[in-house]
Amino acid sequence: MINGMTRAKIAVSLPAQQVAAVKRMVQEGKAASVSGYVEKALAAHLEDDDLNAWLERRLLASGGPMTDEERAWADAALGH
Repeated sequence: MINGMTRAKIAVSLPAQQVAAVKRMVQEGKAASVSGYVEKALAAHLEDDDLNAWLERRLLASGGPMTDEERAWADAALGH
């Protein structure tokens, strides 16, 4: 977290099973707090959304989605 970042308190509704799982993570010391866990999960999701939006813009600028051949080349280049 950036020092001095403004925080806002909100209320959200989640499935009871998810809440119980996060509380277990806190009890087991795998997360500092429920709020901290949710904050990290949300930050990761927002980062993924930003990356997906960037990739979509780049693909559109370069002619559209990858072809099967381009995807195969990329997979081979990445060792997948």
